Amino acid sequence: MIAFLIKRLFHAFLVMFVISVISFAIQDNLGDPIQQMVGQSVPESERAELREELGLNDPFFVQYLRFAKNAAQFDFGYSYIFNEPTTQVIMRHLPATLELVAATTFLIVLLSVPIGVYSAIKPRAWLSRAFMGVSIVGISIPVFLTAIVLIQLFAIGVDFTPFPADTAWGAWLNDLLSTDGGMPAYGRGNPVHVFGTWDTNFSSLEGLTYLVLPAISLASIMLPLFIRLIRAEMLEVLQSEYVKFARAKGISLRRIYFVHALKNTMLPVITVGGVQIGTLVAYTILTETVFQWPGMGLMFLDAIERSDIPLIVTYLMIVGLIFVITNTLVDLIYGLVNPTVKLTGKPA
Repeated sequence: MIAFLIKRLFHAFLVMFVISVISFAIQDNLGDPIQQMVGQSVPESERAELREELGLNDPFFVQYLRFAKNAAQFDFGYSYIFNEPTTQVIMRHLPATLELVAATTFLIVLLSVPIGVYSAIKPRAWLSRAFMGVSIVGISIPVFLTAIVLIQLFAIGVDFTPFPADTAWGAWLNDLLSTDGGMPAYGRGNPVHVFGTWDTNFSSLEGLTYLVLPAISLASIMLPLFIRLIRAEMLEVLQSEYVKFARAKGISLRRIYFVHALKNTMLPVITVGGVQIGTLVAYTILTETVFQWPGMGLMFLDAIERSDIPLIVTYLMIVGLIFVITNTLVDLIYGLVNPTVKLTGKPA
């Protein structure tokens, strides 16, 4: 365990170093921060003085060393927009993003496992074929389009009347295909304060309603992938020799499916799924933009638009750190779930 953690920490350091260099190297192509900080009437002499004060005229290597020294103390500088430490800005927006990712993860796990297992157990059933067809469509549709459709259907509402309204069956079908709307689809509402910068939508029914549409939109990216992955792994496990032997011994199908087969199915799903769940943090940008969800994704786009370079670099560093932590936890969980694999990477 200790050797594994040391190895992973070394890898994490290398990854964070590469991310920091790339993030810091692209800052010159993100625009002129001085232009965003001062008005048009400010003379060029004051602009040059401010640029010198911020250290923007220093060579790249000098600027990076200064940045790396401060970053080691979790100090990434001041935001040009908010005029406060970038870490404070990130911490103010991070809870909203993490709660959105948590709600999305819950939906993915809740739906993908039973659907994937059922589709593997009964691959020729019409419901399994329907699930697979819908999953293909889900993978093909971009998240922002899914979000717009959900807003139209459940927030604004749709009055769809293709059938004659003067008949009982026509009126019933029109009501069935139409939606009243009314679901919240803008912002977080009034989240309850927990502590520090953490406000939560999980503590009230009203707060949860604000999470529904953004979480469904974000889940539409990963849910089809997880369903197809679980189905494929489950089908492979069901064809293995030990499952055939278990059937020959007369073990009940329920135990074979949900104890022996499902456990081995989830091993590769944990590996792939853990990385994909970490990717959701980056995918929230489009979802947060459509729903104006005040998380890190929306903040990141605002920082790019206004050339807030310290905030952009801090965002990339924090997201990179989340990826590193997620990958390490996935490796630990995989080693604990699968006793045949040691954390040192050597076979047991």
